[in-house]
Amino acid sequence: MTEPLALYVHWPFCVSKCPYCDFNSHVRAQVDQAAWRAALLADLGHEAKLLPGRRLGSIFFGGGTPSLMPPATVAAIIAAAEDAWGFAPDLEITLEANPSSVEAARFADLAAAGVNRVSLGLQALDDQALAFLGRAHDVREGLAALDTAQAAFARLSVDLIYARPGQTRAAWEAELARAIGFGTEHLSLYQLTIEPGTRFATEAAAGRLHIPDEEDAATLFEATRAITAAAGLPAYEVSNHARPGAESRHNLIYWRYTDYAGIGPGAHGRRGGMATQRHKKPENWLSGLARHGHGIESEEPLDRQARRAEALLMGLRLAEGVDLDRIATLAGTPIDTVIDARAAATLEAEGLIARDGERLRATDSGMLVLNAVIAALVPDG
Repeated sequence: MTEPLALYVHWPFCVSKCPYCDFNSHVRAQVDQAAWRAALLADLGHEAKLLPGRRLGSIFFGGGTPSLMPPATVAAIIAAAEDAWGFAPDLEITLEANPSSVEAARFADLAAAGVNRVSLGLQALDDQALAFLGRAHDVREGLAALDTAQAAFARLSVDLIYARPGQTRAAWEAELARAIGFGTEHLSLYQLTIEPGTRFATEAAAGRLHIPDEEDAATLFEATRAITAAAGLPAYEVSNHARPGAESRHNLIYWRYTDYAGIGPGAHGRRGGMATQRHKKPENWLSGLARHGHGIESEEPLDRQARRAEALLMGLRLAEGVDLDRIATLAGTPIDTVIDARAAATLEAEGLIARDGERLRATDSGMLVLNAVIAALVPDG
């Protein structure tokens, strides 16, 4: 049976500037909603022609501030996707949302449009931390949005950022315990990272921003995994925790290295061994659609080495690990060339990876240094 397809819909517009992303140029006061709906549907139609005979396993509306998309646009995209591909049983339709009162007021209409899962970016349960992160909401508003989301949607995930400057282990454990107490089925728990070109990067370079060092960050990571596991939300991926059966089906398609179509400005995709990239700037994306019927900036075939490396990079993030035989088939290479056997033996002896037949996974210790593990495993040629 053909593996399920995922659809990623990128809504690029934000309502306020944010210190830790590079989409500040996409802040818009007004958007021509009819034109954007037509453009997204045209971009979707282009992908549908190139991916016939598939079934959708998930749709994900990201951005940007996708919760400010008109519900009619969301409904139109869902309907067009069903017409193009058809839906697998129990289709997951997720929308990212900020916990502002303006966005929360749309939740019921978005649920009526077909969204059945929301990823809510609470980010922190501390007003001072939220101000540092540049969030427009405070804790009170965020928790009100959480209540509204729980009433509107069948499934809910909450995002939090930890390893913030000055955050102690005790403070994070208390914050995490509070989040678990909300009763949500899924938690995405990310360590604060400094992205190049952001305000945080400037502050860090000037010595005005001090995040936990590697040892303290590792301690917080280990505590996070222990606490969530004890609460019945074990880590199924490096930063994602869920009750059994409540894992993000959309992200699992990414991590298991299955095809996904990406539409909208800046969206990436993987289609039959091709890497697709849409124009990031909204105006360029619209111009591309007018000229070519799609918003693709680049479309490049992935060679065997790239496919092998990507499959390992994505799959080893998962607690379940990777099937080396499947990667060999995807990459069109012999199974004994999928990983560096000598490096694998060393990593296994060090307790960083475990192998059961052709199933390979990173251990808890390996997850702490996952980038190094993957770099060692991927062969040069």
